[in-house]
Order: sequence, then structure tokens, then C-alpha cells
Amino acid sequence: MYAYATLATVGDDVYHDASTTALEAHIAQLTGKEAALFMPSGTASNQIALRTHLKQPPYTVMCDHRAHIHRYETGGTAFHSGAAVTSVIPSNGHHLTLADVEANVIISSDVHFAPTEVIALENTLNGTIFPQEEIIAISEFGHSHGIKMHLDGARIWHVAVETQTSIKELCDPFDSVSLCFSKGLGAPVGSCLVGPKDFIKKARWFRKLFGGGMRQTGFLAGAAAYALTYNFPQLDRVHALAKKLQAGLESIGADVTSKAETCMVFYDPSPIGVDYNEIAKRASTLPEPLFLAGSRLVVHIQTSETAVDDFLAIVKDLAEEKKKAGFVKPDITKVNGHKDIYIRRPNGN
Repeated sequence: MYAYATLATVGDDVYHDASTTALEAHIAQLTGKEAALFMPSGTASNQIALRTHLKQPPYTVMCDHRAHIHRYETGGTAFHSGAAVTSVIPSNGHHLTLADVEANVIISSDVHFAPTEVIALENTLNGTIFPQEEIIAISEFGHSHGIKMHLDGARIWHVAVETQTSIKELCDPFDSVSLCFSKGLGAPVGSCLVGPKDFIKKARWFRKLFGGGMRQTGFLAGAAAYALTYNFPQLDRVHALAKKLQAGLESIGADVTSKAETCMVFYDPSPIGVDYNEIAKRASTLPEPLFLAGSRLVVHIQTSETAVDDFLAIVKDLAEEKKKAGFVKPDITKVNGHKDIYIRRPNGN
């Protein structure tokens, strides 16, 4: 990757940089869109996409309540675009459906309401894959009402690998897509926004306005080109390691709260009497330390099988220590079939 970066051009991307332009042309072709624009981050890519789509208020953006644009971009949708957000909890607990969208969309001339102007979906979302048939149904509905479709595809590469679907096919239902070169692909910096030529022309203006116009981006484009060529094919192995993590945690008795559909596993160790801080503390003392925090485990192209084995060994050792100390795994029973209410019977009482 370093070699690719050092061979790149040293232009000025506010005006023109050949390596960056070549990368943008490649990403546009890969996604089946007319044009692409290199961005410093996924947040910049998402927020500039929304600002470019949203012409004249009042307007609303609809998204999943867990969406990055809603929860992790510092209220940028309101600040940059003056837009309200309709954040929807998926009725199936996994992904938004057409029924969810239809139940929450605002298509009205009533002056009390800000119409839905953009539906923003995310794939993957917390490592889970959004079924393509549902995306197509939502897109057809949205477009039939003149609503723009944006995809936060920061980790769309994982979806392509896991589902054996082309990037173009995954992007086809959307007017604009943001794709990250960092995160799963392992480049140091950068994302790309793709869409129609006129859209990208306006987005370039907003990129400059937002302070995202950069000078010598060629070396970043070179690193991203390397990541696309050599790191993208490694994601199969990444997913296999994530599945190994899930299976190991389940065999130990921890609760897996979100399964390894791609590169992430969410887990709860409390059923084996262990908390996250205990795991993190033990992991930090290994000869090759693991640095852990919280319930999310993300496997990366640089994650080794040894690291996964070491982590699972720590969790297993702690579980056995708790058991020897007298901890009894709770017997969890649903009440009247309700998914959120449980009776815990640690000692069968």
C-alpha cells in the first residue's frame, strides 16, 4: 500500500489530481453511476450527499433509528441541511421493510408536516446485511413518490462478498451512494460519493464549502486503489473469523445478541457471570495484548486467527473461574411469550 501511495501523482484535488481522478472514474464504473467524488470521510460523504439532494425546506430524511447519519454524525443532518429526521425502529428488529417505510413516510401538503425528501438506508448496518429485495421494494416506492434514495454503503464491500452480488447491483436502487475505503478495506483515509454527473458537480461545491476540499490527495487515492485490489478479496477470510468468534462465544455460553452476518459480532457475557471490563482487563495483560471495549467485536483484515483464539480462551477461562466460584448460569424463561420480559432463576427457585 505504501508503494502504491508513493507512486501516485502529487496534484491538487481542488483543481485536478490525476491519481484521484482515476480512482473516481474506477469507482463510478464499479458502482454503475455517472460520476464519483473523493471524500475525506464517510460522514462527509453522507452529509454532503444529503445537502446536495435537499433543495428547499421544509423536508425530512427517513432512516433506521440506528443509522450512522442519525446517531453518529453529530446531528449533521439538522445542522448542515436544516432537515428533520424520521428515525424508524424496524418492526422485525433487523432491517427496515417497505411496510415500515409506508407507515412512517410523510407525503402530504399539510403545512404541519415536513415531507420526506430522502430515504437513507445503510448496508451493512452494525454488520448485518439489508436484503436486496427489500431495498428494491423501498426504492421503487420512494421513486414513485419523487423521493431520493441514498445509501450509506461504508461497508458495502462486505455485502458484495458475503452475498456474491456485484457492487453495481447493490448500488442500482440508489440515487447516491457513499462507500468507504477505510474501515473494512483498510485504507488509511477516504470515502467516495457516487451519483449522477450534475449531482456530483454540485456535491463538489458543497465539499469545498464544508472544508473538505483537499490538495495532495493522490497518495490517499493510491492507498485506496491498493485496498480495492488486494484487501477486498480478503473479506471472505474476515467473515469466516467472525463466524468462528460467534460459534466460540455460543459454545462457552455467552449470549450473542447480533450474529456474524459479515465482520461484526455483538455479545453479552453476563449469562456466564462475566462483564466486559473483566474481559478487557485480562486481554490487556496478554504477551500480545488485545484492546477491547464493550459489546461489539469487529474483525478486520489484520485480525489474526491467533487473536480470535486468545480472546475466546480468555472468555472461556473467566467463565470456568466464575463457575468454580459458585456462579450458576441463570435459567431464563419467557413470560407469556413476550420477548422482552424474563424470569431469571439462578438456582432453580
